[in-house]
Amino acid sequence: MTLRRREVVNDLLKGRKGLLVVAGLGSTAWDITAAGDHDLSFPMWGAMGQAAMIGLGLALAQPRRRVLVITGDGEMLMGIGSLATIGVQQPKNLTVAVIDNERYGETGMQATHTAGGVDLAAIAKACGFKTSKLITKNTDLGKVVHEAIGPNFLQIKVAADKLPLVLPPKDGVHLKDRFRKALADVLPKKP
Repeated sequence: MTLRRREVVNDLLKGRKGLLVVAGLGSTAWDITAAGDHDLSFPMWGAMGQAAMIGLGLALAQPRRRVLVITGDGEMLMGIGSLATIGVQQPKNLTVAVIDNERYGETGMQATHTAGGVDLAAIAKACGFKTSKLITKNTDLGKVVHEAIGPNFLQIKVAADKLPLVLPPKDGVHLKDRFRKALADVLPKKP
């Protein structure tokens, strides 16, 4: 059975409640939007390779909140050094999920290095991630996202489908302000 990216993203976001979500540039931002635009989602519009580092910053700043980064294999390859930084920092509340279609979807579907055998899950494990899995069939992803002590890494192999765009808002200031406000609204009030 071949996994489909939008079904996988829906599964990752199931029961999200207060989950903070950072989506990488391109398809993963469209996937989280297709699953339902949410104030606690922060889709990247132009910082390719930075989703994992933004997720790390959130996880460190909000240690009582679960943080999920959903990004693609092309972006993860561009920001591969972030795995070492996350491994050193050891945020217990962070999961990085890579939607791996083995293609650079934004530039013409050229093959990425994962199509040539690069194993991102093995790299994450070598960097010190507590959980690091290569997912090729349906499984309960929610347990890792909502319960596992991190940092966690999921490399999820999906079909290289070209899907219709479901764009998040394009105004970066609006996205930032919306995310900050939503984050402040759900934080426990200080005594």
